[in-house]
Amino acid sequence: MKTRKPAIAVIDVGKTNKKLFLFDQDYNIVYERSARFLETTDEDGDPCENLESLRLSVFDSLRSLFNKKDFEVKAINFSAYGASFVNIDEDGNPVTPLYNYLKSYPENLKNQFYNNYGGEEAFSLCTASPVLGSLNSGMQLYRLKYEKPQLFECIQYSLHLPQYLSYLISCKPCSDITSIGCHTNLWDFQKNDYHEWVYTEGISEKLAPVCSYDETTKAVFPGNNYLVGIGLHDSSAALIPYMVNFHEPFILLSTGTWSISLNPFNNTPLTTEELKQDCLSYLHYQGKPVKASRLFSGPEYEEWVKLIADHFNQDSIKYRNIRFNPEIVFGLKKNEQSEGNFLQRDLSSFSTDEEAYHRLMLDIVSQQARSTQLVLNGSPVKRLFVDGGFSRNAVYMNLLAMAFPTLEVYSASMAQATALGAALAIHTAWNKKPLSNTLIRLQYYSVAQTAML
Repeated sequence: MKTRKPAIAVIDVGKTNKKLFLFDQDYNIVYERSARFLETTDEDGDPCENLESLRLSVFDSLRSLFNKKDFEVKAINFSAYGASFVNIDEDGNPVTPLYNYLKSYPENLKNQFYNNYGGEEAFSLCTASPVLGSLNSGMQLYRLKYEKPQLFECIQYSLHLPQYLSYLISCKPCSDITSIGCHTNLWDFQKNDYHEWVYTEGISEKLAPVCSYDETTKAVFPGNNYLVGIGLHDSSAALIPYMVNFHEPFILLSTGTWSISLNPFNNTPLTTEELKQDCLSYLHYQGKPVKASRLFSGPEYEEWVKLIADHFNQDSIKYRNIRFNPEIVFGLKKNEQSEGNFLQRDLSSFSTDEEAYHRLMLDIVSQQARSTQLVLNGSPVKRLFVDGGFSRNAVYMNLLAMAFPTLEVYSASMAQATALGAALAIHTAWNKKPLSNTLIRLQYYSVAQTAML
């Protein structure tokens, strides 16, 4: 009889795609599947996650894995988007919808909260997050307490989404520091404990005990004898492969819809000015703060590329693999009047679409440099890793190297960083092999290389 190879499963739940991965002991992806669900609506008619579809999908995914003859699932872990609570009763059944973190927040309740707890500025400094309404997920529980007190009383545990997914398989309620510590308004970064309001308002009674990121428990869901991790917030999970592989200080610039600069080596407290510029801190998987800044550049890039393509009668696909042209860049920089706002550019002032595209990328990288500099200040960082969509853009990467001439700038690529991070978090619980140091592929960009092109 053929021996089945040990493997770990990871369920990665994004806002759009829900994915299942199976990794072997060398962390190669040996199986994957993806699903999308139609959203449902909450009691106010606002869109929200379909919890029942998600729950059934988790069970269906595991059943499909246990039928595989080549691999034996030794463990399972989870990663999911943050700022989202599943409120369950004593039988483990959800008593509220999974409210969307973009749901509008009542102004009267917001004012009541911040008036009672020191004002927006002082509170934000304590909790290391700007005022974000429902995106500060603790505010969702505050809202339930005052708008639906009877429903609030029915809640046995409020679990962040990654921990709810874990609960479905283990029946063990737990909280995780990566979910608690990411713009929730729950954590006081100065005291390294829940904020006083969490105790005063009785929210702490609804939160499950905090468990370590590498803690596992035996599964209750039928299958073979496998272990279950507690789940991780997706941004924190994506940082783990870098923390495991690189020990010299670095910044990770994760690009996509948002381009987020993450610095695990900046221990300086957030300032009021940084908060005003959309900086925040969150806690990574080992409970230490990560200073982060963000830039909404992905959708704007797509919109502007379409404008260039339409103006010059080109197919926008052309710009996916456009070569970096340093002569165009030097000419643009020599003649530029301002930098950073492509919307103010007159496309008819460019002689070619290639020139317009390089101008666009100069403006985007100028904005990105200012955003990344916010978390770079005061830290010993020498390396900048870029992953996601822009890491595959040669124009972007070369311009970024020019913007940070004192840093080593690398494009980084790996298979499914978030899912891989969730798997690595519980490596020692199931995998007897040592961790490989080749999980991440790097390509170096430098100012000297740019000059020689």
